[in-house]
Amino acid sequence: MSSLPLTNHVNHVETPFDIFSSLRYDPDLPVLALANPESYPEPLNSPYYLLAYHRDRLISAARHFGWERAFEEGPNWMNGDLDSLVEFLDSRIPDKRRPWRLKLVVHRSGHAWCEVAEAGPLDPLNLLVPGSHARSDTSVWRLYVDSETTILSGFTTHKTSAREDYTAARSRCGITSPTQTEEVLLVNPNGEVMEGSITTPYFRQRGGAGWITPPLSCGGNAGTTRRYALARGFCAEQVITASDLVDGEECWLSNGVRGFIRAVIVLNRQSV
Repeated sequence: MSSLPLTNHVNHVETPFDIFSSLRYDPDLPVLALANPESYPEPLNSPYYLLAYHRDRLISAARHFGWERAFEEGPNWMNGDLDSLVEFLDSRIPDKRRPWRLKLVVHRSGHAWCEVAEAGPLDPLNLLVPGSHARSDTSVWRLYVDSETTILSGFTTHKTSAREDYTAARSRCGITSPTQTEEVLLVNPNGEVMEGSITTPYFRQRGGAGWITPPLSCGGNAGTTRRYALARGFCAEQVITASDLVDGEECWLSNGVRGFIRAVIVLNRQSV
């Protein structure tokens, strides 16, 4: 970009907020994970996608914000007990034969709850890092770049209910529904890509065959699928500026409900 766009920032300091992590319950996941133990982290026999990573993410966020009561008075899984998290989630699944979208929420007081919604079907292989596995999903998302910049903070590194920056970025690109196969990249005041509004992005490494994702120092979220992709060697961390992006180039996106998604960069939205 020849010049940086305007800066978008919402002051969250005085606004009450919760921390949360969204994950997928999928009865087909254990079979897939057990058949591909080299490609998926423990626990392999769990229908909850990247379960331990979601627990760790909430613990990390509570520590960052200094929420001592979340550990002292919260559920056992806020102190690392994964079995108690399984019990907590199991009691909230309406029908264990179907996939569900779960929003696991923690308040600063330690009170925790889970919001449950239907999750659309997907090829189970989408839940594994992209590689040699043949995927039947042919959907390709359109990936835009926000016209304004966003200031990095603990509210961009950690997932909280203070989502105004993300909602505003989506609105500027005309993304009004979570069912749209469109995403927008947030950019910090240095012109560096932070993340997508609901996904982690992965771009082709210049001069190489691998994939890269922005380091957390650029302000993006410490997502579960991001951690998974790095741990399995799918990608490396590298600063990516908005000016580095190439119109029409293929890339990947990921999140804890949809897994890994094919996308294409769209810099000129009028051509879409």
